[in-house]
Amino acid sequence: MVSFKRYELPPLPYNYNALEPYIIEEIMRLHHQKHHNTYVKGANAALEKIEKHLRGEAQIDVRAVMRDFSFNYAGHIMHTIFWPNMAPPGKGGGTPGGRVADLIEKQFGGFEKFKSLFSAAAKTVEGVGWGVLAFDPLTEELRILQVEKHNVLMTAGLVPILVIDVWEHAYYLQYKNDRGSYVDNWWNVVNWDDVEKRLEQALNNAKPLYLLPQ
Repeated sequence: MVSFKRYELPPLPYNYNALEPYIIEEIMRLHHQKHHNTYVKGANAALEKIEKHLRGEAQIDVRAVMRDFSFNYAGHIMHTIFWPNMAPPGKGGGTPGGRVADLIEKQFGGFEKFKSLFSAAAKTVEGVGWGVLAFDPLTEELRILQVEKHNVLMTAGLVPILVIDVWEHAYYLQYKNDRGSYVDNWWNVVNWDDVEKRLEQALNNAKPLYLLPQ
C-alpha cells in the first residue's frame, strides 16, 4: 500500500496579537492561517499526486509535481522555524547569549556587525524570500544566507537556526513597501532562547551522513 504521512499546520506559540506593535495581529492571523496553511496543503497535495501515480491511478507531470512539493514543503519548514524564532516584546529582542553570542563575536566581530550584515541580507533579497542564519556542520560556524522564494539558494547541509520572512505578506499590511523598517523592527521580537536551542541541537547531533568516513 503506497502511503505518505501528511503535514499539519503547527499552532503559534503565542497569541496572534502578541508581537504588537512590531507585527500586528491582522498580519499574524492571515500569515499563519492562510499563507502557511496554503504551503501545508500544497505539500500534501503533491504527496497525494505522487501516491496516485505510484498506485497506477493517475499519470502526473513529474517535474511539475516535484517542483510543487519542493516549494510548498520548504515554505512549511521555513514558517515552522519562523514562528518560534519570535517572542513577545520583553521576552524577545535584545542580544543573544550562550554559544550563539560566542560564535557571533568570533566570526562577525560583534553583535552589531552581525546584525548589520544580516539585516542587509534580508532587506536585499531579490523579489520574495528569506534572510537566514544557518549552522554549517562542516566547520561548526554560522552562515548568513539569502533564500529566494522558499527553496531557491538554500544551501544543502546548512541548518537554519534563525529566519526572517521577507515575502510581502509578512509585512505589507503594516509597513506597505517599506521592507527595511519591517526588518529593523523585527529585531525587537527575535527569540534568542529559541535560536540558542536550535544551535545546541545542531551542535549535539551526529555528523550528517555526507561527513561520515568512507
